[in-house]
Amino acid sequence: MNARTNNDMKKILAPKLRSRLRPLLTVAALFALNTVPAFAQSTTFSSTDLKTGISNSIAVIMMFGFVLGISSVIYGGFAIRRGDVDQGKMSIIGGAIIASAPAVVYAFYKIFGLDSNSAVGVGSF
Repeated sequence: MNARTNNDMKKILAPKLRSRLRPLLTVAALFALNTVPAFAQSTTFSSTDLKTGISNSIAVIMMFGFVLGISSVIYGGFAIRRGDVDQGKMSIIGGAIIASAPAVVYAFYKIFGLDSNSAVGVGSF
């Protein structure tokens, strides 16, 4: 028979189980604590809140695009000043397109009549 008894095996496996049990219990506790706020949420769904959230998210994206477009136009001006005319012209044209994208989207919304009942607002200009 084996020289190791059942008690010896328990002594060897106990530290391994304890070392794996603590992270497992920590993850289980964090999961349980994070699910508690879900029960406190309202049971009614409001599409107005969803539309507002989407509209605000797109407004933030358009603001970043506007800043990126303006910086691209400025970079194009510096490239032309440096002597790289082709790169400068492309940067200015690309920056103008990026910076004017919100106005173009707003115009399409107005043309096709999507501004009154759309899920996403593009703001007022």
